[in-house]
Amino acid sequence: KVPNRNSPPAILLRESWREGKKTRKRTIANLSDWPDDKIEAFRRLLRGEKLVPIDEAFAIKRSLPHGHVAAVLGTIRKLGLDRVIAAKRSRERDLVVALVAERILHPGSKLASTRTWKSSTLADELGVADADVDEVYSALDWLLRRQKRIEVKLASQLLSEGGVALYDLSSSSYYGRKCSLARLGKNRDGKKGVACIAYGLLTDRGGRPVSIDVYPGNTGDPATVVDQVGKLKDRFKLSRVVLVGDRGMLTETQIENLRKYPGVGWISALRSSQIRALVDSGALQMSLFDEKNLAEISSPDHPDERLVACYNPLLADERRRTREDLLQATEESLIRIAAEVRRRTRTPLLKDEIGVKVGKVINRYKVGKHFKLTIEDDHLSWQRREDAIARESALDGIYVIRTSEPEERLPADDAVRGYKRLTLVEKAFLCLKSIDLRARPIWLRREDHVRAHLFLCMLAYYVEWHMRQALAPLLFHDEELEEARDHRDPVAPATPSASAKRKKLTRQTDDGLPLNSFSNLLTELSTLCRNDCQMKTDHDSPTFAMLTEKRAFDLLGL
Repeated sequence: KVPNRNSPPAILLRESWREGKKTRKRTIANLSDWPDDKIEAFRRLLRGEKLVPIDEAFAIKRSLPHGHVAAVLGTIRKLGLDRVIAAKRSRERDLVVALVAERILHPGSKLASTRTWKSSTLADELGVADADVDEVYSALDWLLRRQKRIEVKLASQLLSEGGVALYDLSSSSYYGRKCSLARLGKNRDGKKGVACIAYGLLTDRGGRPVSIDVYPGNTGDPATVVDQVGKLKDRFKLSRVVLVGDRGMLTETQIENLRKYPGVGWISALRSSQIRALVDSGALQMSLFDEKNLAEISSPDHPDERLVACYNPLLADERRRTREDLLQATEESLIRIAAEVRRRTRTPLLKDEIGVKVGKVINRYKVGKHFKLTIEDDHLSWQRREDAIARESALDGIYVIRTSEPEERLPADDAVRGYKRLTLVEKAFLCLKSIDLRARPIWLRREDHVRAHLFLCMLAYYVEWHMRQALAPLLFHDEELEEARDHRDPVAPATPSASAKRKKLTRQTDDGLPLNSFSNLLTELSTLCRNDCQMKTDHDSPTFAMLTEKRAFDLLGL
């Protein structure tokens, strides 16, 4: 290797020998244009080393899926979630991190996790391959004891003074009889007669989870609001915050309670009966929407708060179509009962028997109030209450947002946008319950284990939320959606961006890569394996790992 001043050094193949006291040399070839790996191989060959093809030198002892593990663990470490869980590494922290990662990769029971994390490199990466299910439950107990501290750390990162916090309540079915939290209540899974467990999720304005609370299944939405306000004020130390909740959550009673907390604002919506009262009093008229689909109004029935009335004609048309479909479906059921009444000539149906049959179907579609029924022995007739239908139709497409925030802090458009951000919490519940994280159904017996399980699922969603944002260019995801939420028409239906339409049409990225769902992308990453290799010539030699790479890691910043 000969230095060459301002140019790259020259690589020469030379022969040298001695003649007496002098050293002679001769240049055989100039290798300067050879790549470095080729030069190094040639150097080793000249040294006398035996070079063989790699497939003849090494044997693969074991091959484990690794790419998806590297993506999830890398994201956890990049976010600092492992340090949020506990500042110092410990056996418990490694187990919790493994459970969070496995919930994203292969959601299942705690026992199943101790099996499935050995089918990838996750167990080896965190050193938990020897863990059994009893140790996993001990780690859950350890996590539950740290929940409040972890939530405070997340709140310090995600919530700010004067910012917005979104809150909603959901529930999941419970199968078993041992857990004290399982009660018959409003089962959001749609399982009638099945006990459920309720849980409330608090997020920042972008839908990133901050905190989760678990309640008995028969707990009503409004009863959980006070807990959230106390948490925001006392535990998270926020002197100014705006809480967003739906109309079933922030009822009149709860709004009165919120007024007792200085610095706590709120955004919600009026119920249909309250909107009807505004129309009857003349405070809300359709002429308000002649020039714009949004108008700010006031009413003595709602002092110390601002009302923003919105009208969406497309929503109005949809509600009219839906109502007509439900009315027709109800009439079809009534026609079948009336036909049965007419057929029963030998043993006519009595009034009470007909009433029982009608009662089973009249409210199935929630439009029984729009029918006037006449039930007698051996007779059934009905007619629509056209006046009631017209009265309800007059409110189609109209909704009213209510808030305690003044105009200078929250313009009317932003109040509507803020309320619509509750869909982000609904999206979180969808992810928690569906095949992504599979928080339901809940089988755990002990109350503390149920609480720890749902908190673990929340932490997993926190990681997945960030992964989805980073991997958006490779997913069927509208990359301009978050920015559009802050600037688009707050009342008009949301429309996908041009880039999202192009994605849907081509099913490819701009640089020609195939688009995937999040779960499919993880599956594809799992094909990147870590191969544990060993020298064929020495069976006692230690194994070493060979890894591959993927473009998705660039997007994740790993």
